[in-house]
Amino acid sequence: MTQTPEQTLKRTSLHAAHLRAGARMVPFGGWDMPVQYSGVKAEHDAVRTGAGVFDVSHMGEFRITGPDAASFLNRVTTNDVTKLKPGRAAYNWLPNDSGGLVDDIYVYRVAAEEFFLVVNASNIEKDWAHLQQHAAEAKVTLTDESDRWGLLAVQGPQAEAMLQPHSSVDLSAQKKNAYFAAKLFGFDVWLARTGYTGEDGFEVFTDASEAETIWDKLLAIGLTPAGLGARDTLRLEAGFPLYGHEFADHIHPLSSTYTWVVKNTAHLGAAHIQTAPRQKLIGLALERVPVREGYPVSLNGVAVGHVTSGSSSPTLGHPIAMALVSADAGNADAFEVEVRGKLHPARRVDLPFYKRA
Repeated sequence: MTQTPEQTLKRTSLHAAHLRAGARMVPFGGWDMPVQYSGVKAEHDAVRTGAGVFDVSHMGEFRITGPDAASFLNRVTTNDVTKLKPGRAAYNWLPNDSGGLVDDIYVYRVAAEEFFLVVNASNIEKDWAHLQQHAAEAKVTLTDESDRWGLLAVQGPQAEAMLQPHSSVDLSAQKKNAYFAAKLFGFDVWLARTGYTGEDGFEVFTDASEAETIWDKLLAIGLTPAGLGARDTLRLEAGFPLYGHEFADHIHPLSSTYTWVVKNTAHLGAAHIQTAPRQKLIGLALERVPVREGYPVSLNGVAVGHVTSGSSSPTLGHPIAMALVSADAGNADAFEVEVRGKLHPARRVDLPFYKRA
C-alpha cells in the first residue's frame, strides 16, 4: 500500500489516546494508525485469551434509506439483503461489472427501508462513487456518515463478560451478527456482535466526539489496546480475507472459500462471477521462515501463484500464509515458497488456520 506523506494523513478521534497509550503509529490507507502498543504478540494473545479493543474508526459508514433500499442493495451486492431482519447484519460484497470486487463490506438492517453499511477505509471514496452511480434511478437516499462515527472493536472470549456490567442490554441474549441500540457507560451507542479476529466480540458505534471517553473507560476496566499488527495476525489465523490482498477489482472472489456470500443472481456482474475462477485461495503452513505478500509459490518447481498474506502465527507457533494459486494446482498437498531466492517447503492446510472450539 502506498504510504501517504505524514502531513496529509487523516487522524481518528482517538489519535491523542493512542499516543498516551504509547502506540507506534504508521501510515495505513491514508490514516495515521496504531500498529502496536505493548507488542503484536502480547496484543494478539490478549484477544485470544481475554479481550482487547481496536480503534477502527477509519472505516467508512454509509446509510441507505427509502422504499427501494432493499432492491437497490440487492442490485449492487451479492448477498440477499431481503433475508436480513431489522437488527441483523451480514457480510457482503460490492461486485464490479467485470467479475471482481469493488469492496467487501458489512450490511446492517436498521429498519424495513433503512440499511447501514461499513466499508473499508481505503475504499470510502471509490465505494461512495460506485453506489451513487448505480442509485440514480432508485428511490433511495444515500448519506456518507463516515465522519460522524467512532468505531471500537472489542474482541475476545471475555468481551461479553467485561462489557455486560456497563451495558444497558443483556448481551448474552444477542446472537452473532445482532445489531442493536444500547447504552454503554451511560453513552448512547449501537452495538454489533461482529468482528474480524475469529473471536467473539462487539463492535461499538459511537459518536466520534465521545469515542475517546469510551475508549478510556474500556481500558480502565482491563481491556488491552491492540493495533493493526495484531488485527492482521488474528484475521489471518481466522482465514479472513483482506481487500487488496485476497480480494481486489481484478480477483475473482469465488477463488476464495466464501461462495456462500453469493445468494442472489440479479446483482451487478453476476454473469462474470458465475464463471469458474482460474485461481484458488489456499492456506499454507511453513516450518520456520515467515513469508510475505507477493512471494512466489511453486509446485514441483513450476510457478503456480503467489502469497497474498503471510505472517508468523502467535497462536500456532509457526509461519502461515494465504496464497492464490492456479485452480488446477489448488488441491496439491505440498508447495514451495520462494524467499530471497531460496525455496522453502509449505504444506496446504484447510482454512481457517484457527477456529475457537
